[in-house]
Amino acid sequence: MKVVRKIIEIDEELCTGCGECVPDCAEGSLQIIDGKAKLVADKLCDGLGACLGSCPTGALKIVEREAEEFDEEAVEEFLARKKQEEAGAAAGGGCPSAQIRTMQPITPCQAANVPTSQTGTALSHWPVQIRLIPESAPFLENCDLLVAADCTAVAYAGLQQDFLSGRVVMMGCPKFDDQQLYVDRFTAIFKARTLKSLTILIMEVPCCSTMLQIIKRAYEDASASFPVRQVVISTQGSIIHDQAW
Repeated sequence: MKVVRKIIEIDEELCTGCGECVPDCAEGSLQIIDGKAKLVADKLCDGLGACLGSCPTGALKIVEREAEEFDEEAVEEFLARKKQEEAGAAAGGGCPSAQIRTMQPITPCQAANVPTSQTGTALSHWPVQIRLIPESAPFLENCDLLVAADCTAVAYAGLQQDFLSGRVVMMGCPKFDDQQLYVDRFTAIFKARTLKSLTILIMEVPCCSTMLQIIKRAYEDASASFPVRQVVISTQGSIIHDQAW
């Protein structure tokens, strides 16, 4: 049944697709689709506007218009279904390419004694995508974790040598992936696993800064205490920011 009520409205011209609003929507009604924030369904939005303050461009506002009534049961079903989908993805969903594997990476000593083109990889595990790695993955225990935005792999030529070697890596894009999934995944990992350290590797572009917000939220939610290093890469492939939290 449709009624005139308060509901979120998104100005797509102002929306940059940064996704900062997504984690603040407890009902999961906001998602990044095709590079823009979208309202998944009217009935999933309570119209309270908890997401408004997180938008850096002012693309979100509350309006009154005809819409389906807010449906708490629909929200619960939506979130439950979403959680099941995420669990399936974390378990690999039956896909061989997502099965948890631990490998033996090449050591720095080995790399120094063979031609660059034959050095292999410093990668020690599979998979590497954030949404495919559950907190139960054995390689996460007592590791130095590297969380890298996807674009850093091609922007920074020395990623394997300077950042991947000796670390477990989790990669993803905070602009196009589900940010709440990221928050939940990292919170679960930070609670379930003992980490030696965390290095966050992102690009200088605005949407990449969302990864920092995601990690900070998970860090706080999990009451974590391990050291964190934040590194920002320019689009020209150089390190322009490197500091510890």
